[in-house]
Amino acid sequence: MSAFSGGDRDHTSDRSERACPAPSAGGLRGLDRHLVSLVAPASFEAEHYRMLRARLESRQEGKALQVIAVTSATIGDGKTTTAINLAGALAQAREARVLLVDADLRRPSVALQLGLDDPRGAGLADAILDPERSLESVILRRLPLNLGVLTAGRLPPAPYEALKSPRLGALFEQARRLFDYIVVDTPPLVPVPDCRLLARWVDGLLMVVAAHRTPRKLVEEGLNLVDPAKAIGVVFNGERRSRSGYYGYYHAYGRPPGRARRSGARSPAHDTLR
Repeated sequence: MSAFSGGDRDHTSDRSERACPAPSAGGLRGLDRHLVSLVAPASFEAEHYRMLRARLESRQEGKALQVIAVTSATIGDGKTTTAINLAGALAQAREARVLLVDADLRRPSVALQLGLDDPRGAGLADAILDPERSLESVILRRLPLNLGVLTAGRLPPAPYEALKSPRLGALFEQARRLFDYIVVDTPPLVPVPDCRLLARWVDGLLMVVAAHRTPRKLVEEGLNLVDPAKAIGVVFNGERRSRSGYYGYYHAYGRPPGRARRSGARSPAHDTLR
């Protein structure tokens, strides 16, 4: 494992517009300040996500990395903030078409961090459970970037069964045809098996670790659950955060987070896995 550290074509065509319908453009407000790739793309902090983007683009030259999962060993490590910032960094490329997917059907937080207020409420779960619902109808658009957002939607009573559905694979195949990059925020690896189901449909996986906070044993357990052929690397989130509530994650995971405190993402560092 080699380490590197950091601090924390025009596709605006009809095809892209179909993938990111315009009616949802006004549904974003109150972006989390830690989403530096969106709120401060020229900042020093945002530069680190462009470094991560550059790593992924260089990897893509040798192996297709179109669908990228972002996960963690446990909750609270900053995976959602990392996923959103990575998607934002990828979307800064002039010709890129990028989709951000919240595939955490137990404790989704992408919509919360993006300040989404969409009255439809439909998302990934709705598209999985209703074959008549098109993928395009549940994708929101983040302006001014070419960033599509697929929220978790209305949470199903059995998330694992929903993610086992062949319909999920069909939705990912449709997304591959519409977007250049698909960034998937997944549930954490250790407490629930959902991420292992999602791994079937992704090309690579990034694991986020809270530096000086996530126990080594949990990190090792999480890494052991990752297919080595799909392991892209480890992103160390260097933010200092309270440990409050952390050790109860096995019990708490699966409970709706409500207006939980949002995870920040200051100065990530990255490891590439060989």
